[in-house]
Amino acid sequence: MIKQGEVLPEGPGTIDKTIDAKGKFIIPGLIDMHCHINEGFAPHFVASGVTTVRNTAGNVLLLNNLIQKPDHASVPRVYASDRMIDGSPGQWGPTSYVNFVTDDPEEARIEVRRQVEVGAKFIKLYGWIKRDVMGAAADEAKKFGLEVSIDLINSKELTALDAAKMGVTWFEHASGFAQEIYKGWSPLADQAEWSHINWEEPDQEKVKELCEEMLEYNVKLCPTMVLFDQAMSYPNIWSPKNKVIESIENSKHPVEYWKSHEELEATIKESTAVVSNLTKAIAKTYYEVGGSVVAGTDTPALLYTYPGMALHRELEIFVEIGFTEIEALQAATVNAAKSINLDDIGTIQEGKIADLVILNENPLDNIKHTQEIDLIVKGGKAYNQEDILRSIPSEEDVNRSLQAFMEKWEAVNIN
Repeated sequence: MIKQGEVLPEGPGTIDKTIDAKGKFIIPGLIDMHCHINEGFAPHFVASGVTTVRNTAGNVLLLNNLIQKPDHASVPRVYASDRMIDGSPGQWGPTSYVNFVTDDPEEARIEVRRQVEVGAKFIKLYGWIKRDVMGAAADEAKKFGLEVSIDLINSKELTALDAAKMGVTWFEHASGFAQEIYKGWSPLADQAEWSHINWEEPDQEKVKELCEEMLEYNVKLCPTMVLFDQAMSYPNIWSPKNKVIESIENSKHPVEYWKSHEELEATIKESTAVVSNLTKAIAKTYYEVGGSVVAGTDTPALLYTYPGMALHRELEIFVEIGFTEIEALQAATVNAAKSINLDDIGTIQEGKIADLVILNENPLDNIKHTQEIDLIVKGGKAYNQEDILRSIPSEEDVNRSLQAFMEKWEAVNIN
């Protein structure tokens, strides 16, 4: 955290003009470590001060327009995995451009190699994957120096500890921990049979014991607490009125997606989001025992995980559960960058890319002040929020881009 009055040296990715930041507060550009970005709402991230995102499953080729943008563009830098590798029958349906479904270890190895070729930065596995397929994918990824991430939210058989022992590094949503603590439970089970679990007050002794065991495997957690918190709070969701959220609410996507999930409120709360307090306990405990915990949102999943702005709520939750303001900021800046070896971002210092957020109030006094944005600097270029929001592409442009991708995908007939 610095107050800046001097001019940064000129060079690639540095500020090319003097910015008067007297009386302001400067933090590094924020990093959302778990989202699913779309060209249509990509600018909302930067308008929120989020200059880099880690896209956890999708399609690298579909995201190529964003990935190839220059550092100073008004869309976030994208660090992406390719399509998720899942087990049959596939939680998101059969094999498509966003998921690869197989129960064959050798097919998983071939898919990992294909993803390496198209530029995936890490490999994403999903919760119905079979044990031997997981092991094969993790082993193949290791040959290419890629980390493996997994979402075990809906896993019926495997737990976080199972995956850690097989070489999985990243645990999205701190998932699979509940399945390890409560053997046999899953969101897909009959929840009436598990009514004895006190989800409101997690068993701290069991949480600490598991966290210490997971630490032996040096795993990393992205708990996405806002995902569960928004769902459990609905309809009294976190939704501060500012120009970014107003812009999001005026868009068709992802608002229509969220509205469709409103009808599933009871089911979401009873099964998927019921782990909200447990996830918070895991995040705090794993950090306390020395583990890596970073900030992400799973935007635009479930209910009103606003692109860009949801990360500010995630930081609030970090503080609510016992992190200091500086620790919360580090989870979305320096610690996030270090966790994926992005050495050019995450801090403010000479020689690094100038991704900055200039604030009107000090976030070390109150983490909510990260929302008091005066200017955003992305790759050395300064933007105000209004300029960025005016650059949002039309729905027609986004659909044309998707259609062009789909035609190419189908033409090469990739399975």
